[in-house]
Amino acid sequence: MASTSPPLRLAIVGCGGMGHRHLYGLAELQRAGLSPFELVGVCDPVEENARSLAAQAQELLGRRPDTAADLEELSKVGEVCAIDLTTLPQAHHTVGVEALQRGWHVMSEKPMGLTARACRLMLAAARDSGRVLSVAENYRRDPINRLARALLDAGAIGDPRLMIHHTLGGGDRMLISVWRHQKNASGLLLDVGVHFADIMEYFLGRAESVYAQTRLHEKIRKNPVAGKKAGERAGEKDGVAASSPGGIYERWQRQMPAEFEATAEDAGYATILFESGAVAQYVEDHAARGESIWKRAIFGSRGSLNLPGDRSGKRLQLFVEGAATIDDERLLELVPDFRLDDTTAALFGGDRLFEYDLEFTHTDRKLIAVEYGEFGQAILEDRSPEVDGEQGARSVALAYALMESQTAARSVSVDEVLDDRTNAYQEDINTSLGI
Repeated sequence: MASTSPPLRLAIVGCGGMGHRHLYGLAELQRAGLSPFELVGVCDPVEENARSLAAQAQELLGRRPDTAADLEELSKVGEVCAIDLTTLPQAHHTVGVEALQRGWHVMSEKPMGLTARACRLMLAAARDSGRVLSVAENYRRDPINRLARALLDAGAIGDPRLMIHHTLGGGDRMLISVWRHQKNASGLLLDVGVHFADIMEYFLGRAESVYAQTRLHEKIRKNPVAGKKAGERAGEKDGVAASSPGGIYERWQRQMPAEFEATAEDAGYATILFESGAVAQYVEDHAARGESIWKRAIFGSRGSLNLPGDRSGKRLQLFVEGAATIDDERLLELVPDFRLDDTTAALFGGDRLFEYDLEFTHTDRKLIAVEYGEFGQAILEDRSPEVDGEQGARSVALAYALMESQTAARSVSVDEVLDDRTNAYQEDINTSLGI
């Protein structure tokens, strides 16, 4: 329900593709009458980006926010309560720490920090300031993943033993942007991997250790949108749909080079042990050629659960030995107490869903709206958000544990990466950040 308190004065910091994408989510929440926020500022050192987001906010929200080049200038637009941090990842810790020190609440895009050390700086600032630090993690908020978690909690497959999480495809195409292929800017196994790290811990609990091999298979990446004019799109076979979620990023992709060198690993092959004793076989290969594969399944002591792709709205499949496959409303009969939270239910049209049918852009906006709604509730209720800084840092550590395992040529614990005790792979990234 919408808050009766005065609106929380919000600014979006980082006005590129992700900032524009988040604005759609904020507008979705406002249209539903559930937004506790008033967007008062947008901030980016690139003036054109800030002006673009401000104009779009005028169109979507009915009010044009002030523009600013940095947080000092942003502070002059009036009293700011919170920021949505959508800069490039290497700026997350500097902007996040400064915002927290100014007494502003922060919702950070993922990865929360570019390294485990950067995350620790943000955690310390959040503790010192007493402000909310939330991480914008959308996969776990998908209604189908919420149902999957409820089925696991209800013992529908017994005790989880094995999770298979495989995603393969991409060839030599650019995934969304150049920086996602650069080690000192993010890298695919971090940028995408934190999503999967979070969802694995959401389903199986805390990960304990990782043994992995990682590779950089495609050293030259190709951008099929480079040089194309506005409105002129490459065909689906060129991978545009996968590389520009909702088409939001194409404006910037057209200005990126047609070919460029990749410096970050694009494939990881891992065995992950969880504190519960469960094991995950995890393959994240963004350079695979031939057949593209998506597979996420959890096997337990009584049966197994086959999960669809995130944000697809497709049905789960429950397999129990000696019984017919269940993939319809009968899933809900197994979890009679399952309910989606009020915000998700309002946005997706029901509090007990086993499927939904929406275009990707609409699903994406609704899940971002859920992130915003929960962030606002955490501020108003003075509580920790569901995906707090600690969980955001764990996801970064679990993603980096693959690369640290490869570098150390041994199994590594998530805790030793999280605590910044094992960091050889991240060493030159930390040096580039000056931390």
